[in-house]
Amino acid sequence: MAVNLRRRKAVMARSRKLGHCVCNPRQGCPCDMLKAHNVCPCAGERLPPKAEAAALTRSVAKAGCASKIGQADLARVLGGLPPVEDPRVLVGVAAGDDAAVFRIDADHVLVQTVDVFTPCVDDPHLFGKIAAANSVSDVYAMGGTPLTALSIVGFPIDELDGAAMEAILKGGIEKLNEAGCSLIGGHSINDAEVKCGFAVTGLIDGGAVVVRDNAQPGDCLVLTKPLGLGMVSFAAQLGRMRPEALAEAGAWMAALNKDASELMVRHGAHACTDITGFGLAGHLVEMARNSRVTAVLDLEALPVLASAVECLEEEIMGGGIDRNEEYAMAWIQAEEPEAEGLLPILYDPQTSGGLLVALPEKAAEAMVKELKGRGNEAAAIIGRIVVNEPGVPDGKVRVRGKRLARLVGAAGGVTAKTPGAAPRDAGAPPSAAAVSVPAAAAPACCEHPPTFEDHAPAAAPAPSSAALARFGEFMGAATAPGKVNARAKELIAVALSIVRHCEPCLRSHLAAAFALGITREEIDEAAALAVEFAGCPALMFYKETMRVLRA
Repeated sequence: MAVNLRRRKAVMARSRKLGHCVCNPRQGCPCDMLKAHNVCPCAGERLPPKAEAAALTRSVAKAGCASKIGQADLARVLGGLPPVEDPRVLVGVAAGDDAAVFRIDADHVLVQTVDVFTPCVDDPHLFGKIAAANSVSDVYAMGGTPLTALSIVGFPIDELDGAAMEAILKGGIEKLNEAGCSLIGGHSINDAEVKCGFAVTGLIDGGAVVVRDNAQPGDCLVLTKPLGLGMVSFAAQLGRMRPEALAEAGAWMAALNKDASELMVRHGAHACTDITGFGLAGHLVEMARNSRVTAVLDLEALPVLASAVECLEEEIMGGGIDRNEEYAMAWIQAEEPEAEGLLPILYDPQTSGGLLVALPEKAAEAMVKELKGRGNEAAAIIGRIVVNEPGVPDGKVRVRGKRLARLVGAAGGVTAKTPGAAPRDAGAPPSAAAVSVPAAAAPACCEHPPTFEDHAPAAAPAPSSAALARFGEFMGAATAPGKVNARAKELIAVALSIVRHCEPCLRSHLAAAFALGITREEIDEAAALAVEFAGCPALMFYKETMRVLRA
C-alpha cells in the first residue's frame, strides 16, 4: 500500500515524545514492524496480504479448547464469587454446568451460554463452523433449542489478511443456520491471537431441563463423538498431522450435537454434559461427583480417532492433558496396569466434543441405534453408573480394560518427526498402540552415567577426546558429596533422568540409589517432583520403566 509520509511522521513524533509506541505502549518507536518491514501500523499501514493463507493452528500457543483455563484454576476462582440469589436462576455459576438456566414463567425456560477459543484447524471457514457448533453444544447438552447468537472475535488484523476473519464468520453463520439459530450481532477486538466464539440464547420446551448432576445408579453412559480431537489439533500445531487427518477430525468437531440432544430428551435422559476442554475424565468426574455416584468406564468401548492413538504412540500430547490430569486424577482408578499408558486419552481436551449422556440401559441402546441409523458411526455405550461402595468418595471413575479397540477413521495421520523423512503409510492398519502403548527405548543421554559415592570420585575413564575428558571432570565434581550428601544427589539424579526421559540413566541411578539404601518411597517422592515439572509424559515414562524393572 502507498505510504502517507506526513501521517507517519506525525504519529512517530507523538510516539517519540511519549517514549512509547502509541498503538502498543509495550514497545518503543521505531517498532520492530517498522525496522523489519518499513510498515508503521499506527499510521494505518499494513503488510501486503500473504500469497498463501496462514496455518491457523501454527499461529496460536494453545489450540481449540486447550486454550481454556484449567479446571483446577477455574474452580479456585469461581469458588470466591458471591452466590446468585435470584430464585429464577435454576442453574448458574455455582453449579458449574454447561449453560445457565433462567425461568421466565411456568412454561418458558431460557438457557444461555458463551464459548470462545483459538483455532483447532487451519481452514478459517471450518474453524468458524467448529466455533459455532461448540457454542450451541452447551444449549443442546441441557436439552434446549438454540435461537439467537452474538459473535465474539479476536483477530490480529495488522498481521493477517482480513479475508480469514471473513471466512471464519461465514463458516460460523452457516453452522448457526444449520442449527436454526440466527446471528444477530457481535463484537470484535484486535488481538494478538485468533479467537472466535458465540454467546447463544435458547429455550427449553416445557421447562424440562436435562442437568449434569442427576446421573442414576443403573444408567448407561453414551458418548456421541470420538475422543482424541485435542491430540490431533496439537499434532497439527507441530506440523505432525496429515491435512486429511486434521480435516477428518475437523468434520467431527463441526458436527452439531442436535440429533443427540433430541434423542436423549425423547429417551428420558437423566443427566448430560458435553465433552470439551476438561476432557472426558474432567467432565465425567463432575457428573459423578455431583450426582453422588461412581462411574465405570470400559476402555475397549471408547470411540477414539485412529490418528489420536498414533499420537499416544509418539507421545504427541499437549499441556492441556497435564492440566486436566492434575484436577481429575485423584478420582480416576485404572483396574489394569496396562491401562495406565492409555489414560491420557481421558484427559485430552476436546474441542466441540460429543454429548455424554446418562440414561437407562434400554433407552441408551435405543439412542445409540438411532444415532447410528443417522450416520453417526462413533456413538457408543462406554460405561455405566453404579452405587458408591462404602468409604469410596463421590465421583470415583473406575477404568476397566487394557486396550483401545474401537478406532474411528483412517490410520496414518501422524507424520514423521524429522523434516523430509518418510511419513506413515496412510493405508497401513492401526499399530500395536491399538492394543497397548509400549515405552520406546530411550537412547543414553551420556556416555558414562555418573555415580555417587561417599568418598572422593575416582578418576574419570579414559576419554575419547579432550572434550569428553573435561566433561568427565565436570561430572565428577558435580556428583561428589559436599554441602549436599550422596543420597540427596542420587535422588536428584533420579528426578533429572525422569525429566530427560533417559532410560539408561534412570536404570543406572535407580541401581545406585538402592545400593545406598534409598527406599522405594523416597524414590517415588523424587519421581513425583519430576512429574510436577515435566508432566504426564514423565509419569508414563517412570511407571513404564519401573514396570519393566519389576518384570
